[in-house]
Amino acid sequence: MAKISISNNPEYKGLVDMKANIVFASPDGEDLALQLLKPMWSSGGKGFPLVVFIQGSAWTKPNQFWEIPQLSLLSRRGYVVASVTHRSCFSAAAPAFLKDVKTAIRFLRANAKEYDIDPERVCAWGTSSGGNTALLLGLTGDDPAFETDDWGGVSTSVSAVVDCFGPTDLNRMVDVQYAGMPLTDDNLLYALGGRDPEHYHETLKTISPVEYVQAGRRLPPFLILHGDADDVVLYRDSEAFYDKLQAAGYESDLVCVHDAPHEGSFWSPELLEIIFTFIEKHIG
Repeated sequence: MAKISISNNPEYKGLVDMKANIVFASPDGEDLALQLLKPMWSSGGKGFPLVVFIQGSAWTKPNQFWEIPQLSLLSRRGYVVASVTHRSCFSAAAPAFLKDVKTAIRFLRANAKEYDIDPERVCAWGTSSGGNTALLLGLTGDDPAFETDDWGGVSTSVSAVVDCFGPTDLNRMVDVQYAGMPLTDDNLLYALGGRDPEHYHETLKTISPVEYVQAGRRLPPFLILHGDADDVVLYRDSEAFYDKLQAAGYESDLVCVHDAPHEGSFWSPELLEIIFTFIEKHIG
């Protein structure tokens, strides 16, 4: 290489810091921590937009580090990104996972100054069961049925939602796609529903996004992305949910990823750019 000279970077522009294992709550004595990516430069007092990411985990405890490399690409554009966790459905039945993630949002809003966050600009993004959670966050903002006492009084509403192949109708999955699965304690969906045959379907209805789409509500815009070769969560479920949003008059977009399975080759730079563009459009 020829001898060259470049300027230094006193404002740390384009660089990202990671603050690991920030405990935001301890329900039932179990510490829940989030991983925070934030720009190393200052927002100048405005606060950076916040993206709350929920990794898919079949409603067990998520691997928060799975998408950190991709999430850091978004943080470099000027976003605080929190990869959050929740209790496993095997230790805490639904809707515990949703309550936990809402608690993380309240914690981040309550500590917005410390982490240089603009609490008015928040997007929820999730994959698989995390996509289900992101949709529920958009559909149940500030609903007292899903709030906890931690950081009470702080809003859990979000301004935009990104859902990657998240389940939208849990009872349809149980009754049609996974029909015939025995209701035993090691059955994931049975554990999710509280292992109670009498109230099992009622609980699954409570965490089915399709049940919350009615005309006349105030809802954020939704971006839904799904592979049409997904045999874990079927593409047609996302399509039906999108159609219901459209019929009710809500802002929504659906991206079909041709021949994509659940995770794996679903991901591409093109897909990430679609997501990042949507986030930039709606929370700045």
